[in-house]
Amino acid sequence: MAESLDVDYLVIGAGAMGMAFVDTLLTDTQKTVAIVDRYARPSGHWTVAYPYVRLHQPSAFYGVNSRQLGQDSIDEVGWNKGLSELASRDEVCAYYDHVMRHTFLPSGRVAYYPKHEYTGERQFHSILTNKVFQVGKRTRIVDATYMKVKVPSMSPPVYEVAKDVQLITPNNLPSVNRPYANYTVVGAGKTGIDACLWLLANDVDPTRISWIMPRDSFFLPRDSIQPGPQFAEKTHASLDAINGSVMAASSMDDLLKRWVACQELLQLDDEVWPTMFRCATVSLAEFEQLQKIRSIIRQGRVVSVEPNKVTLQNGSYTPDPDSLFIDCSADALAKQTAVPVFQNDKIRLQSVRYCQQVFSAAFISHVEASYDDDETKNKLCRPVPHPNEGVDFALVQLQSHLNGLHWNSQPKTAAWLQQARLDWFGTFMPPVPKDPTAAQEMIKQVTGQLEALCSKLRQIVGDLSGKDATRLKAQLALY
Repeated sequence: MAESLDVDYLVIGAGAMGMAFVDTLLTDTQKTVAIVDRYARPSGHWTVAYPYVRLHQPSAFYGVNSRQLGQDSIDEVGWNKGLSELASRDEVCAYYDHVMRHTFLPSGRVAYYPKHEYTGERQFHSILTNKVFQVGKRTRIVDATYMKVKVPSMSPPVYEVAKDVQLITPNNLPSVNRPYANYTVVGAGKTGIDACLWLLANDVDPTRISWIMPRDSFFLPRDSIQPGPQFAEKTHASLDAINGSVMAASSMDDLLKRWVACQELLQLDDEVWPTMFRCATVSLAEFEQLQKIRSIIRQGRVVSVEPNKVTLQNGSYTPDPDSLFIDCSADALAKQTAVPVFQNDKIRLQSVRYCQQVFSAAFISHVEASYDDDETKNKLCRPVPHPNEGVDFALVQLQSHLNGLHWNSQPKTAAWLQQARLDWFGTFMPPVPKDPTAAQEMIKQVTGQLEALCSKLRQIVGDLSGKDATRLKAQLALY
């Protein structure tokens, strides 16, 4: 017999997006919430991530709106020196545990169910006791797992691995207890970048590192997305370079080349044009370290690994017999089909601004608390699917700008954005003048600039042909 719960919301997942949603709901409403999560502590995939992982974005833009993450400090050592701090895995886990125990639970409006799984039909059960709980029909179900974040420790490799091959996940890299002649990193996403940098930081000679890179990726320079007045000049110069490139570009290819030329997109190898963009950021110092790795295998994805042969989609090679393979191939943010965020009794959390998942979850919660009908809510929360192809950098900017134009036309939402800690776009904007006339003039000017950018980006996307054109235009259909 299921135990009945009378709550306004059932949130599936106590990861970064679920926590950000609940935090804003507690701040902006008097609603009650039950949070069900399969892990034993809050923070989602961070609980099973590799120990040396850090945020790729400043801590200032991560977490929940009501509580700062980190000390708002500047790193003084390492390859992030001179830039805003990047929280570690342990810091993130401790932060979310603190939010749960010192903000959510003391509110008296949150019930937390760790080591429980949602089974559908408004039910969830304890993994340890199998006790079943049921919520009523008035409860809205919030799916904070729709983005399906995945790290290598959560599943085995998708390729075949012979039993006598030395292969580990990034989690096991710090436990390696002997030197290897070669360290082969499999995968070119954020996890692969982190594994390469960890090896280099631990004095492994770049000549002993091989990097299996199915596709080259554009990287974002972290130096360009820093908070605070000390970085304002650099930030505004970056925005001017990005926007100026858009207005001057004659095609998508020309636009990407302009962004690379002004270092607003980073290209690892001058001889290899990237075809992937997944929001990975690096400092310029980290980028210089990655460029020291010269053994890069560009023959597609791995099919199988044997002691004397690595087979890939487009070829094969003979590895060093004393190789350690580090599997970084899990697709941390696999591209999901965009669906309406609000669907009757269900809310599916998705990005509504590119590369900003936690902000997006908090924003969706604001919309849920502030507006009455799902049609209005969905117009404010048009999904921006996680980018994958190189050309997606232009698409997700366009989608985000179009969303932003709509947000700023709604007084309640414009006011909420001005006080949202997680709104990193807002940190790039000058303060809104207190004088109503001056404020209106500034908003008019910013709106005009965004409209011009959107018009030009639409033109660039519209001029594409082939599969990119079909895919991008289909994604823009919602706009």
